[in-house]
Amino acid sequence: MTGLRIDRVESPIGTLTFVTRDGSLCALDFADREARLRERLRRRFGPDGNPRPARDPGGHATRLRDYLAGDLDALADAPVDTGGTPFQEQVWRALRNVPCGTTRSYAEIAAAIGRPGAARAVGTANGRNPVALVIPCHRIVSADRSLGGYAGGLERKRWLLRHEGVDLVSA
Repeated sequence: MTGLRIDRVESPIGTLTFVTRDGSLCALDFADREARLRERLRRRFGPDGNPRPARDPGGHATRLRDYLAGDLDALADAPVDTGGTPFQEQVWRALRNVPCGTTRSYAEIAAAIGRPGAARAVGTANGRNPVALVIPCHRIVSADRSLGGYAGGLERKRWLLRHEGVDLVSA
């Protein structure tokens, strides 16, 4: 039994759906992407991948609301249980080290993990991030500093970066 719990938080950029296991976040995505979230849970946990509703499991709804209200450090130490490959986990740890209010390119993350030729692989791992916002994949931009892509949509990425104080003219 995995003990998966699910809850939702309303935000200015849409409802956030998140899932915890033993107090750690194992999934966080936008509600309009919930089918993708549930498919990831099914693949990872099999028959136990159907979470039960809970109110603020692990205090993560509170953390999300605090972040959205302007406490930009509220997600910094949130525990995660991502279940990725060793390479993905390495990339996701590096993403968590990108300071709030800044951006990095895929190539910069590749260099930070000691794999300077792996920018494309970093982009793939970034796109498979199961815990949006907490693992801040929205802070990763293209080499020319354009926004690049974002699974949650570029308008959300713009909002998140502005919320964190990023100057989008130079981002």
